[in-house]
Amino acid sequence: MNRKVLSILGIVLLIAVVSSCSSNPAQTLLDRYFNSLSMNDNMTLRTMAISPATFDFASWEILGQSEEVVQPFGLKEMDDKAKELKKNQDDSIGVTLVARDELDNAVFERNNARSRTARATAQKKVDELQEAYDVQREAHDELVKEYNVAREAASKEEEIANFSLGGDYPMIREFMGEVFFREVTIKIDMKDGTSGNYTVFLRRYVLDDEAQSMPHRGRWIILRFEKQT
Repeated sequence: MNRKVLSILGIVLLIAVVSSCSSNPAQTLLDRYFNSLSMNDNMTLRTMAISPATFDFASWEILGQSEEVVQPFGLKEMDDKAKELKKNQDDSIGVTLVARDELDNAVFERNNARSRTARATAQKKVDELQEAYDVQREAHDELVKEYNVAREAASKEEEIANFSLGGDYPMIREFMGEVFFREVTIKIDMKDGTSGNYTVFLRRYVLDDEAQSMPHRGRWIILRFEKQT
């Protein structure tokens, strides 16, 4: 058999291997995961899962898989929302401080009023400003809460996307592309004789850095294991 034929056969075998792996990425990933788990290879586990779970298992098997779901990569929109909420929060700080100062001044005037009529008038003003301040403070606190939730969600999505891409991309919030989702149901038989079914959440990112005209094809990763009840 000549070298040319061997080269062709090698390419065919490579394509077959790649096709078999890509046709069932969940099986391939979980095979590697549980193999690493059986060898206590925590370093490798941390390269496959955002939050690695450990099991004292005897065996495991896939019971079923969901259809693959594809969604647009939404980190830029998440980042824009967080920035807008941050601006609204910063603007609200000044309004809240002004409302607080007005209330404090009204309280000072009431406390220094010399007549019963003046105190009654000042108290009415205090009550009105207290109500206005409470409304403004509640609105400000809600903005702070919304901003923190949006900021944490964007940071988490950035972390997961970088993990799938296998790097740290400072401009990833500007990337465009798609996110692939899949859920896998597995059964794990433990060494103590018990067993349980788990849902494994998988994700993969395929993104483009349009500014650099550079594609980034991420790998399938495990987000988490969730025990079914």
